[in-house]
Amino acid sequence: MTGTFVTLGGGGFSAEGRVTPIDELILSTAGGGKPAVCFVPTATGDDVEYAARFERAFAGRARTSVLSLFCRDPWGYTDPSMLLDQDVIYVGGGSTANLLAVWRLHGLPDILAQAERNGAVFAGVSAGMNCWYQGSSTDSFGPLAPLPDGLGMLPGSACPHYFGEAERQESYRRMVRDGELPAGHAADDGVALIWRGGELVEAVSERPNGQAFAVARDGDDVVERPLPVRYLG
Repeated sequence: MTGTFVTLGGGGFSAEGRVTPIDELILSTAGGGKPAVCFVPTATGDDVEYAARFERAFAGRARTSVLSLFCRDPWGYTDPSMLLDQDVIYVGGGSTANLLAVWRLHGLPDILAQAERNGAVFAGVSAGMNCWYQGSSTDSFGPLAPLPDGLGMLPGSACPHYFGEAERQESYRRMVRDGELPAGHAADDGVALIWRGGELVEAVSERPNGQAFAVARDGDDVVERPLPVRYLG
C-alpha cells in the first residue's frame, strides 16, 4: 500500500455544497494548481444532482470529471480506465454494498490499484470512506450491519458518522467486540483520517471538537482510543 487516502466520516462538499477545509486539504495534497479531480457517485446510482453539486463546488478549483457506470445523461457510460488520468479520485456516499458490487463488475479494483501506483490521491465520504478498508459498518441493508469485504486498500475496518447517526457508535463497538469486523477506526461527521503508505498519519476536522477513534477488541470487550484531531478551521 503506497497511496494517500483522505477518508471522511461525513462532511466535505457533500454536506456543505461548497469546497470545505477538508476538500482544500485534498486539493493541496494533489500538488496544488488545478488538479484533475474525478467524482465517483456509484453509491447513489450516479445521482445527477449529487454530481452537479460536486461540479459546482469544485468549479474553477479543479479540472472536474464524473465517472458514470449507470449510463446516465449527460455522460453516458464512462470507461473506468479514465481514472488512471486523475490526480484525485473522490468517492461519494450512498450504499457501500452496491458500490462494491458494481465496481467489481466493471473491473475497478485493478484500475484503482494501478491508479495508486500512479500516485493518485484517494478521497471519499461515508460509503466513499468505507470502500477502501477491509471492512466497514454500513446501512446498505437497512439496519446497521458489518460488511467485511471491502477493497482492502487500507487496513482494518471503518465506521463513518460516528456520533452523527443514532446507534453508529454502539453497533460498531459491538461488531468489533464480537469479531464481525477487524479492529479499525471511526470518524465523526466533518472529520477525516489521512493515510499514507498504509499508515494512519493524522486525523483532521473542519468542525470544532471533531472526534476520531481507534477501536479494537480486548479479550471479551472492546477498547475505544481517542485520536488526536487537528482542527482545520
